[in-house]
Amino acid sequence: MTGDWSRTWTFLDGAWHEGNVPIMGVRTHASWLGTSVFDGARAFEGVTPDLDLHCARVNRSALAMGLKPVVSVERWMELAAEGLKRFAPDAALYIRPMYWAELPGARTVDADAESTRWCLSLYEAPMPTPERGTSITLSPFRRPTVECAVTEAKTGALYPNNARALVECHRRGFDNAALCDMLGNVAELATANLFMAKDGVAFTPAANGTFLAGITRTRTIGLMRQAGIEVVETTLRWDDFRAADELFTTGNYSKVTPITGIEDRELQPGPVFRRARELYWDFAHT
Repeated sequence: MTGDWSRTWTFLDGAWHEGNVPIMGVRTHASWLGTSVFDGARAFEGVTPDLDLHCARVNRSALAMGLKPVVSVERWMELAAEGLKRFAPDAALYIRPMYWAELPGARTVDADAESTRWCLSLYEAPMPTPERGTSITLSPFRRPTVECAVTEAKTGALYPNNARALVECHRRGFDNAALCDMLGNVAELATANLFMAKDGVAFTPAANGTFLAGITRTRTIGLMRQAGIEVVETTLRWDDFRAADELFTTGNYSKVTPITGIEDRELQPGPVFRRARELYWDFAHT
């Protein structure tokens, strides 16, 4: 079966390939035992903010998954620059470096790190408009701890849990879902990091090893603090978000976007969100 894929170019095995190029076989370790990691950077409006940090993180993810990060950050960057030339200068793209295990290790379930393969894929993916808000609810599902999963890696193996949270919340008429950690503290949305604002102060769940504290999250926190906005990373419960003045998200795919509904309550994009988005866009284009 083929899909109606957007324009795609992938560097694999020493050459560029157009389209949805196959990368795994039926016996590839990653295809049936989940030993793959990836990262996602963005190109939009002619810029690629924090691309180097995304390239560095995919290498850290590889180590956490027991793979061998055989591509240097500099090489990832060079290949990304090559790939960008295959698209229009202002194209909105997703930039995805990946590693995966081809062969099993000595115990079959583990991976043979020496069999690590990799590719870099770039494809057209429109940026959401800043006016598009989302509605959220609380998911019955929770984020695992580091004792239960490889939470320190950006791996496809973690996403089925978030996917079921999305499916469940969509059935109830919401766009996205907040997942708690095992103690009942809010961790993140199924697809992004989560912020709230109260009396002009921004709050976000403190990184505690149950969710990926994103690159865009870290960048936005730093920019807000530099601009004089107080940002508090702390333990937050769902009731804190329900009582917030405004809500917004950060994530690589959409960057900084507003939340316009939480359960049965409607919200408007507020001044803290607007300033955070403005600061990020200024940074990205500097």
